[in-house]
Amino acid sequence: MKLDQEAAPTRLESLQVPIVQAPLSGGASTPQLTIAASQAGAFGFLAAGYLTTETLRENIRQVRSSTDAPFGVNLFVPGEDSADTEALGFYRDRVRAEAARLGAEPGDPRWSDDEWQPKLELLLAERPAVVSFTFGCPARELINELHDAGIEVWLTVTEPDEAELAAEIGANALVVQGVEAGGHRASFVDRDGVGELGLLALIRLVTKRVKLPLVAAGGISDGYAIAAVLVAGARAAQIGSGFLDTPEANTSQPHRDRLRARGRTALTRAFSGKRARGIVNGFMARNSAEAPAAYPQVHYMTTPMRVAARAVGDPDLINLWAGETYELIDHGVPAQQVIARMAAELEDAIGAIARRPHSGRTER
Repeated sequence: MKLDQEAAPTRLESLQVPIVQAPLSGGASTPQLTIAASQAGAFGFLAAGYLTTETLRENIRQVRSSTDAPFGVNLFVPGEDSADTEALGFYRDRVRAEAARLGAEPGDPRWSDDEWQPKLELLLAERPAVVSFTFGCPARELINELHDAGIEVWLTVTEPDEAELAAEIGANALVVQGVEAGGHRASFVDRDGVGELGLLALIRLVTKRVKLPLVAAGGISDGYAIAAVLVAGARAAQIGSGFLDTPEANTSQPHRDRLRARGRTALTRAFSGKRARGIVNGFMARNSAEAPAAYPQVHYMTTPMRVAARAVGDPDLINLWAGETYELIDHGVPAQQVIARMAAELEDAIGAIARRPHSGRTER
């Protein structure tokens, strides 16, 4: 059933180009990337995931000191501490064997809420234009509190049922994440088979159920794909992999090197305990089948190994998050040029559609 709520205007209506810069939690996100995207007419995001509250505060203020453009901040919704300790112990032995070649030890497989409450309090005080959530659905009371502070709320969804729930509790817009997307699945429930719809199918199914504006995410690396999702019903496209090899991003050199080569991607729990899409490397191939569904415990367990691997330039033991179309991205090009290229391709795609003769019509 399609919900009958009328969508209120959002920040999406004022974009010069229909592009949202993905938050890119885990290291690639920087204030410089957010600033560049915003100044190019897109909508920039800061990632709060894995940062301390104080670092997030500094990042927000750095963006504000450089641009008056609105921007957003993305938060992880914490899950429950329900990991299988026996499975974690078994997997820790595997990680120890992998990390040994770098002289590293596994980290403590601990649970954390990623400073959830302090970050919420910071955002209510700092009042960015948008707060988006991933990995779950926050409480209606929190969404009301953010609205009262003048903040738009965007929720990331991977299933039509999730979209309906997000609409019911007051989201202003939805980021619909297709299975093509790089990085972590944003599903409310982290279970195999959930949230594995292709992006175009997801857009059409969600559009049938809710009226909220949609931001399409997953496998979009050029303006032609942006045209496709706009035609399908989205208001904008969220670009993640397309910014990973920009100078503004904090992507590691071994990750950049692999982005510049061909290779397939796959979903894995091997690095974090949560399904995520990345370029297949040795660690993923050897350990995906054994990795438990235990986030963020596995994330913390593999962190020392990944830090050591980045330090020596070893791409075999780090998470190489990337979407299915990462081969189409620009390399070493500033973010503003990436956006300009995509905008030109979008215009070309729309023009090509307009110029195409309509077949099957009979002149009378």
